[in-house]
Amino acid sequence: MVLSMTGFGRAEGVFEGKKLTVDIKSLNSKTFDLNIKVPLRYKEKEFDVRKLLNDKLLRGKVDCYINCENLEDSNDVNINKEIVKSYIAQLSDISPGAEAVEYLQMAVRMPEAISNKTTDLNDEEWRFLLKIINEAISKFLEFRTTEGAILQTELGKNIKNIELKLSEVPPYEEERIVAIRERYQNVLKEFENVDETRFYQEMAYYTEKLDISEEKVRLAQHLKYYNDVMNTEDFNGKKLGFISQEIGREINTLGSKANHTAIQKLVVEMKDDLEKIKEQTLNVL
Repeated sequence: MVLSMTGFGRAEGVFEGKKLTVDIKSLNSKTFDLNIKVPLRYKEKEFDVRKLLNDKLLRGKVDCYINCENLEDSNDVNINKEIVKSYIAQLSDISPGAEAVEYLQMAVRMPEAISNKTTDLNDEEWRFLLKIINEAISKFLEFRTTEGAILQTELGKNIKNIELKLSEVPPYEEERIVAIRERYQNVLKEFENVDETRFYQEMAYYTEKLDISEEKVRLAQHLKYYNDVMNTEDFNGKKLGFISQEIGREINTLGSKANHTAIQKLVVEMKDDLEKIKEQTLNVL
């Protein structure tokens, strides 16, 4: 079964006046590469979130954004009045004669003049956030499954295309050998006292050198193996990538030994389908 490495999942919920939103998206990558943004309030749980995503998502260039939005009209900002008064007094001593509002503007920019009222993260809120993260992961995995099904269909079509083109090769093989024999015979007519036995030995040598039966068998086996792995194994992207490389080797050898225009054309078309397979396989989990 094919799963796409790209995916997207979003989940949200409200906990005690705070709207929590989790977005997860990914692109293809050889390894698990996670970029995560967590509000300061949940920073202590970042390691747990990373481990959860690593265990569930396995591979891909993953971005995870957790957002916390306050829905209530509560004021979480605290002005440290005594500290601000102290700053104003010291500023007026250093530079007397300024307006009071100017001292105030400078004082509130100083360190610790303004702070946020925050409460510690409790277990109940963490469990709620964890629930939202798992919902986003579930939607993300569902997206991967849907995209994977589309990807599997396209890969199957391209494998089938190569199989069909491979089945068109045999009719040209005998025609190719006959053409080579006739070409050599026409050349040899220009010479006298040609050793006929030696001629047929040379023909046997070149015929064996140009034989593509083994390449056809191996290519057919690789195509079948690709289909089997794609349809029966999970998390098969890397393995499919290795098989596609073997398919490429056999197609290249077939092309180098073809020595026939029609077969060369089929080889070019196979390579075109193989490039699509390689590109699509990069996106398989």
